[in-house]
Amino acid sequence: MITSQGEVPAAIQVRGGKIESVCRYDDVPPGAALEDLGELAVLPGIVDTHVHINEPGRTEWEGFSTATRAAAAGGVTTLIEMPLNSIRATTSVASFREKCDAARGKLHVDTGFWGGVVPQNAANAAELRALFDAGAFGFKCFLVPSGVDEFPCVTERDLRAALPVLAELGAVLLVHAELPGPIETALASISGKDPQKYSTWLKSRPRDAENAAIAMMIRLAKEFRARVHIAHLSSAEALPLLRSAKDDGAPITVETCPHYLFWNAQEIRDGATEFKCAPPIREEENRERLWSALRKGLLDLVVTDHSPCLPAMKCAESGDFLRAWGGIASLQLGLSVVWTEAQRRGFALTDVARWMSAGPAQLAGLDGSKGAIAAGCDADFVVFESDTNFRVEPEKLFHRHKLTPYTGQELRGVVRATWLRGKKIYEGGAFPAGPSGEILLRGVS
Repeated sequence: MITSQGEVPAAIQVRGGKIESVCRYDDVPPGAALEDLGELAVLPGIVDTHVHINEPGRTEWEGFSTATRAAAAGGVTTLIEMPLNSIRATTSVASFREKCDAARGKLHVDTGFWGGVVPQNAANAAELRALFDAGAFGFKCFLVPSGVDEFPCVTERDLRAALPVLAELGAVLLVHAELPGPIETALASISGKDPQKYSTWLKSRPRDAENAAIAMMIRLAKEFRARVHIAHLSSAEALPLLRSAKDDGAPITVETCPHYLFWNAQEIRDGATEFKCAPPIREEENRERLWSALRKGLLDLVVTDHSPCLPAMKCAESGDFLRAWGGIASLQLGLSVVWTEAQRRGFALTDVARWMSAGPAQLAGLDGSKGAIAAGCDADFVVFESDTNFRVEPEKLFHRHKLTPYTGQELRGVVRATWLRGKKIYEGGAFPAGPSGEILLRGVS
């Protein structure tokens, strides 16, 4: 069992969907119902705070039913969904309520929502407060075009209007941290280059775009004493900036994603648009620096950034990286992907639980109920066979669309069962509890 004290043999006592105690086997009360899991590892349920589900409005890309089934099959018991890609985007109380209505009755795991900061509401303190009061866990913004018209990017001027409000609320701002200037320069430099080559896509999203954006957000976080979270860090060149900011006490947290830890640019063949994401997957030395930052505690958490689309939008036939939709489908696979690479580098399951359960729960303010095997927390667990390998087969994925760069990869660690609030919600490819997940609202336990 993986607890804050490490890997320990123990029994979990559950009552009313909560963990009542974690005790020795010998201390289990007589007559208690037991499920003996033998030598299998029991981890706290994975908490994924970076998931794009797209419902309502783009349910043909992904939807609450398919996404949360995939989550349960991957050991995820809690997710927080991003505010863009749905129609309408979650940037007002009205759209927040529409999203809750769309999710109701379809959830296999507990699900909450981020609100969005866009130019239209950045200066509208009343709208931001209302969204937060309605139960949004915090806010997300883009510093470059998001890819959908419903969620435009913000400028520093917009942020200067929004951040004082968010600081007063104590709300975290998640930032897609790339600035448009370096990207525009890079795009001019690759004019006429072959769009099927991965190197063309990589050059189009330079590290400078991330580095400059992160430097700006550190400056604003310090100025306004506002909580800022850097989403999907790709550029390892920004790590010294982040180290210095954290040492100075800036309220900055950082995530990276399984695809940046598993792949490197040298492995990606030309035309393989299933690998396209933004920021892009970078070189091998960059990947290893991200792993080093995890080892040193500089990166706070690992989340999937599950961002699916219609297969045709990936432009697989043409292999055109510049036209393809950017996003990787991985919600069902994140735990195994990270464990595959982590165990090769000498990490333990306790490390993975810290990055993928405790860290995301803390970001969302759920650390009193999610992300840990401890008395008082929700009885959310994943039963994990950590020493068994499996090959990724599309027909065994529960995402709405099966296109993923992990197809055919051999991964380490099999999710055998997932429990949500003391109820088994996934086992061996089946979902015995049906859609029993709940809508989570900030401030409501």
